[in-house]
Amino acid sequence: MDEPADTEPRLPPGEPLWSHGFDTALGRCGLVWSERGIVASLLPDASPARLARRHPTARPTVELPAHIADAVEGIRALLAGEARDLSHVVLDERGIPEFRRQVHALTRAIPPGQTRTYGEIAAALGQPGAARAVGRAEGDNPFPPIVPCHRVMGAGGEPTGFSAPGGIETKRRLLLIEARATGQLAGDQQPLF
Repeated sequence: MDEPADTEPRLPPGEPLWSHGFDTALGRCGLVWSERGIVASLLPDASPARLARRHPTARPTVELPAHIADAVEGIRALLAGEARDLSHVVLDERGIPEFRRQVHALTRAIPPGQTRTYGEIAAALGQPGAARAVGRAEGDNPFPPIVPCHRVMGAGGEPTGFSAPGGIETKRRLLLIEARATGQLAGDQQPLF
């Protein structure tokens, strides 16, 4: 799949941003943040060139505020096979439409080792006919794996498209890592709602 569009235009012009790339068990990931929270996270293949291309005004740094260092550590642990909850990580969702923020909130509530379908998320939003809109919101998620869109499946629980590098294979790897971390097989995950 094509890489999602740059997320910077949703922030006020001149907003200071910082970026940091870091190694994980699945490859190099990255974070971009503002003074209000994380603006974007990139799953493996977050090379310095990709970070700069996606977020050209972000200043690369190795000096991390405590909350960003905590997010980096949590992502590393999750991708290394620990059942980590990243729901405490503060996001900067300015400019993201309300529907997508609601999808993000429900997606963040899915614990490691569990999955939901696009239709189940739509129903939980009180919009049972909005499964495709939920799918689009998940596909445009600028915060993986903090907003764990890999835990949201197609109808019948089938893993469908995934916009991170590696596509659906990366999604399957993430689900398998989490299933092992929670003592489950990928096909035996428990429902959330």
